[in-house]
Amino acid sequence: MTEPPRARGRRTRDAILRAAEALFAERGLAAVSVADIAGAAGAHPHQITYYFGSKDALFVEAAFRLLLHQARRLEPIGLRRRTPESFRMALARTALALPAVPVAVHAMSVGRLRPELHTSVQQHLSVLFHQAERYLTDVLERRGWAIDRPAAIEARTFWTTVFGARLISESGYGGESADVDLAGVLTVRAA
Repeated sequence: MTEPPRARGRRTRDAILRAAEALFAERGLAAVSVADIAGAAGAHPHQITYYFGSKDALFVEAAFRLLLHQARRLEPIGLRRRTPESFRMALARTALALPAVPVAVHAMSVGRLRPELHTSVQQHLSVLFHQAERYLTDVLERRGWAIDRPAAIEARTFWTTVFGARLISESGYGGESADVDLAGVLTVRAA
């Protein structure tokens, strides 16, 4: 029995996205060609344009998919913490070390330069912020902890600071992203 065209298309699109994630994370946008991605995915180069529109659009999609996947690593780490202080420190340390953060920062930069990608970047950031807000709300309810501002603002402030710290670090400024008190940005405290 032959595979239905839609199922085959979803499988091909997903294979392209997985290959792009790995290649972009390993080598960066400039060092990866459409042919490289197509070869790694077992696809044809024209399928990248068909499914994503451009290499830059695929980069944005792959970068945020990778970030969303890696951001889920924060959840079990945070849930194991018993005090608000250790929770804040663990989240900060882990988020700053995620390999996908500089890739996502680069994707935001690409999106800023390409107006047709603005909506995609905004949508991906919205998903990240919503995922973080949902997680934070769950932790607060489980532990009986509190925060000093709405959870949506807490989540957005956290990730904005993560991006900023990595951007400054990656742009060659002396110091490291760990020099930023990311844990201090979070207002999680005992109720």
